[in-house]
Amino acid sequence: MNPHAKLITLTSLILGTTITISSNHWAMAWAGLEINTLAIIPMISKSHHPRAIEATVKYFLTQAAASAMILFASTTNAWATGQWDITQLTNPTSCLLLTTAIAMKLGLAPFHLWFPETLQGSSLTTALLLSTLMKFPPISILLLTSNSLNPSLMTLMAIMSAALGGWTGLNQTQIRKILAFSSISHLGWMTIIIIYAPKLTLLTFLLYTLLTSSIFLSLNSSNTTKLTTLLTSWTKTPMLNTALMLTLLSLAGLPPFTGFLPKWLIIQELTKQEMTPTALTIALLSLLSLFFYLRLTYFSSITLPPNPTNQMKHWYTNKKTNSTIALTASLSIFLLPLSPLILTLT
Repeated sequence: MNPHAKLITLTSLILGTTITISSNHWAMAWAGLEINTLAIIPMISKSHHPRAIEATVKYFLTQAAASAMILFASTTNAWATGQWDITQLTNPTSCLLLTTAIAMKLGLAPFHLWFPETLQGSSLTTALLLSTLMKFPPISILLLTSNSLNPSLMTLMAIMSAALGGWTGLNQTQIRKILAFSSISHLGWMTIIIIYAPKLTLLTFLLYTLLTSSIFLSLNSSNTTKLTTLLTSWTKTPMLNTALMLTLLSLAGLPPFTGFLPKWLIIQELTKQEMTPTALTIALLSLLSLFFYLRLTYFSSITLPPNPTNQMKHWYTNKKTNSTIALTASLSIFLLPLSPLILTLT
């Protein structure tokens, strides 16, 4: 991509995100979401591959439908209440429409089918943006309207996301699709607690962004997109693969890594709200996701490729590991002892 076009695209992404998360008026929030959508489309389609074009069309149609629904929900609410303030969402029909629209924007089940296909057609860098930065504005709108949302509907969508995200990711061989289903599963954890503890949802999203960034940057450094390629990467970059293995275990939510903190706090909060069966259900459903995280871990570090191998041999490079990868990987693994400080800050 042309450097000037890349600069304009990244600036528009930052601008759109900032407008949405800082606005109280529905029109401004909607405008920020539209800027984001239009900015990410050239990044998805820049490879000019048929799969990239297909991913771009799917992304555009889904986001356009969701944006139209947000506009319709906000207009209906303003017609009924005379308020354009995001926090004054009181009309039941508008609440239902907004929940559906944000679920489409985020890729929550049952509106999740576009997300794995879009990530598969994108580059690893664009997939990172779609999994992290592009989800921040819709989540900020959910946080602002959390008092008006339907608890039963949010719980149902969260359980469905955790179940489908884990179940459909079991037989995947493409790493981007596995991480897409991982994102859907984590969105279920964020959604189930948003009504009872919005700050906990924000903490979960920030830690998920940190973990996912570390994984995508590591995969991008070794140019790994398939499990078969991951199988042969240990001999090239053993230290990077070790960090990747530990970050994957952290993303799975295993102690004593950073990813255990949000799941522990969410289960604790659900128990306080007398939702013990719900907490038990979503904890058991996370075992499905744990299987494909362990599968990725097994492929990345515990197995060594046979000699000779049928895979195309990658040239060994002496390039140093990026300091950003080292920082994000370290934070992804070692933040759990600092959990009292994190809880104090939130």
